[in-house]
Amino acid sequence: MTRRRTFPPPWLPVDGYLLALLGTVGLAVLLPASGTGATVAESAATAVVAFLFFLYGARLSTREALDGLRHWRLHLTVLGCTFLVFPLLGLAARALVPTVLTPELYTGFLFLCLVPSTIQSSIAFTSIARGNVPAAICAGSFSSLAGIVLTPLLAAALLGGSTGGLSADSVLRIALQLLAPFLLGQLLRPRLGGFLLRHKRVLGQVDRGSILLVVYTAFSQGMVAGIWHLVTPGRLALLLAAEAVLLAVMLTLTWYGAGRLGFDRADRIAIQFAGSKKSLAAGLPMASVLFGPHASLAVLPLMLYHQLQLMTCAPLAKHRARHAEPALRADRARRPCGHTSR
Repeated sequence: MTRRRTFPPPWLPVDGYLLALLGTVGLAVLLPASGTGATVAESAATAVVAFLFFLYGARLSTREALDGLRHWRLHLTVLGCTFLVFPLLGLAARALVPTVLTPELYTGFLFLCLVPSTIQSSIAFTSIARGNVPAAICAGSFSSLAGIVLTPLLAAALLGGSTGGLSADSVLRIALQLLAPFLLGQLLRPRLGGFLLRHKRVLGQVDRGSILLVVYTAFSQGMVAGIWHLVTPGRLALLLAAEAVLLAVMLTLTWYGAGRLGFDRADRIAIQFAGSKKSLAAGLPMASVLFGPHASLAVLPLMLYHQLQLMTCAPLAKHRARHAEPALRADRARRPCGHTSR
């Protein structure tokens, strides 16, 4: 019996989808869409972004989200980390310009700090670490839902001219391309829920393929506009270093801050993994709407952070799991008689 080969191999600590993204970037560098091809690619990217947010709306269970409101302190903590602490750290990183980050890379770095949290990886790492998985599901869902409104508003307020400001046209474009498809998906969810569940794997591939098209279009526009001469290998290394510090700070704040707020270990794990993540799936389509031709540099920091958070949190989740049982026994020993966990 032959063993089925997988790519990338299990021993390689690189997300396979990131390799596909990098391959798409390489294709855009070698064969950028231009002229009529660029018009077709941009129209297709606009359509798939709307379709992606339609699927997000159709998949989000309103009932499950409402059921999760009983953990409102946890969800507010995650939302605070995602849309308050992260943006404040992003604003503080302005001090890194121009010695560490170019103005263009800083725009992308700040945009990274405004993107909502992930759902899939937050749930996966919380589960591995033996944390509160239902809370991670709800926290990721709430963050994605809030991000549809908060991310564009924060980007318009904090990035200013980089996004063209919060004009009536930009508000209408965001509403039509992001919010309207999402609301339509929510309305049609009772009819489409069974279909989406039966074809979950296929639709997941559609999701990923759509995002590859968005990446190709964004990086093609960057190549045609000639903005990639602004990025050197040295600048990329400095960007990675700045993002490593950002991730380390957020992992530390979410873990110890949740402890100071009185959350138990399972909730602290959910807060750490949901509160330190940033969603590539949500951020890339948003960037294409907000930045237009400048989206390629804006999404580069997010793409790098996505891989960095996966490589860092995978071993961290296993570390948490190894220490879970002794910690649970210690928690039970400290509780007074008759006390039960939430």
